[in-house]
Amino acid sequence: MKHRNMPYRNFVILAVLILSGLFVSGTASAQLTATANHDHITVDFFYHGSTISVRGVSDPGTDLIIKMTSEDGNHTLRKKGKVGGFLWMNVGELEVENVPKVYFLHSTRNVDDILSRNEMDKYVIGYPAIKKHVKMNTSDEAEKERWFNEFVKFKETSNLYTTSTGKISVMDKDGEQNYYILTEWPYQAPPGKYTVTVYAVKDKKVIETATSNVLVEQVGMVKSFANMAKNNAALYGIIAILAALTAGFGVGLVFRKNGGAH
Repeated sequence: MKHRNMPYRNFVILAVLILSGLFVSGTASAQLTATANHDHITVDFFYHGSTISVRGVSDPGTDLIIKMTSEDGNHTLRKKGKVGGFLWMNVGELEVENVPKVYFLHSTRNVDDILSRNEMDKYVIGYPAIKKHVKMNTSDEAEKERWFNEFVKFKETSNLYTTSTGKISVMDKDGEQNYYILTEWPYQAPPGKYTVTVYAVKDKKVIETATSNVLVEQVGMVKSFANMAKNNAALYGIIAILAALTAGFGVGLVFRKNGGAH
């Protein structure tokens, strides 16, 4: 009798497992995705910046942070001070290490409101997190604070650092949250490979990440001249001088044709 009931018991167990699997898959979260359109920007003689859009899907109800950044590098800041009590001159240099050349940060809400300080530091999100990540050849914390703030101000003025809140548009559709952002890409950003990272945030923590890449590359004559300046500085210098003389001669002809300056 016991032997006869075994197939029935196995069937019940199998049915429970199948139903459990259906229940779990039915409540599974959407996988975070990130796609950067216009992910290959070419720099030629007519280049004056571009645009980049990032789109994807995430779980409904999650906040999003989008970070676009270059690899970390080193920078040199020149200290200025009064010499002799009245002349402002360079009085030294400050090395800034492990800091990105480009750093763009966008979020659905204020980062301080949606993410804990530990998570910000862990994923290097926000200027305070960069400051903890950076290295300077000074042990004076007050001086480090002052120079880091000056560094960020310089980067923002150069359109290489920026932060924004609320520019990411989100829309719920078919049980998923679709997001999209369109941003300007400044011409000041140097050629190189950039990483776009999207963070899905909930309960003050990053619950998922997705990445995409953007390549900024010199092409044509711009690339040829850049390689020449790097590999054959003498020839590049001669061409630059000839180009300057030609431009000056052309301007002189224009003034002469128009009767000169008045």
